[in-house]
Amino acid sequence: MSTPQSGLFALGTASHAYLEFDARRPEAPVELVGAVAALREPRTTIGGVNLVVGFRPELWRELVPEEAPREVEGFNRDIVGPDGYTMPATQHDAVLWISGSAYDVVFDMAREAIGALEAAASVAEESSSWPYRHDRDLTGFIDGSENPSLIEAPEFAVIPDGIPGAGGTILLLQKWSHDADAWEALPVARQEQVIGRTKDESVELDDKPAESHVARTDQDEFGKIFRRNMPYGTVTEHGTMFVGFSAQQRPLTAMLENMAGLTDGIRDELTVYTTALTGAYYFVPSTQDLRRWGAME
Repeated sequence: MSTPQSGLFALGTASHAYLEFDARRPEAPVELVGAVAALREPRTTIGGVNLVVGFRPELWRELVPEEAPREVEGFNRDIVGPDGYTMPATQHDAVLWISGSAYDVVFDMAREAIGALEAAASVAEESSSWPYRHDRDLTGFIDGSENPSLIEAPEFAVIPDGIPGAGGTILLLQKWSHDADAWEALPVARQEQVIGRTKDESVELDDKPAESHVARTDQDEFGKIFRRNMPYGTVTEHGTMFVGFSAQQRPLTAMLENMAGLTDGIRDELTVYTTALTGAYYFVPSTQDLRRWGAME
């Protein structure tokens, strides 16, 4: 039986770092995969760190075609809506998602990982995240109201046994910048119409507009995913790291296309106040497949 990387479901961590890497020698992907797979979390019971690693789908498939999900591809093209609204493609070769109880342990682990990968890869994108008011994003709304429970999550997020890539998952990672001044200038009632939920209790509106965020990303229509979103940034530059996992790529891409208005010309109104800065898909292998590559180092 193939098992997913344990950090996928390690809820409650207070600090996060997302490091995206490009291979120094694209013609030799085995160097990058071997170096990443050889990374290990500290073995402690207090102040521990969770490490989740993933790879550009095409890169993983080149090395392990029999253990790669079919037809999964990187975020290789911008998503452009009918009005010109764009979600940029900023695909890289590998990602490390480090999470822990406090930022010092995450910081130290991130530095160690960058040093360990120095010969094989260079850092292309770095972001740090932290919780805001327990379970809210920086719009002030609860994030993840439709998330499946931890008991249900593997059913939607993990590729089942008997299928190439079993035990792995597909990660969509995006950084969304918030226009906080414009958002906070809206009355709460108007914010609720944009989101499609009440702000205090996160109750879905019966009369939510077709352009509301909830309507444009309806998981009953596109399929359930497992989200680990977190706020990121500084006081002056901040937003949301979208961290979505799925056993299939289509629910993720369908949501993005619907947000951009590609399906019916209706754009997600939340995108008036948030801007996608990055976009990448990564295949996150099972612990067994990852261990096999780490043993080669």
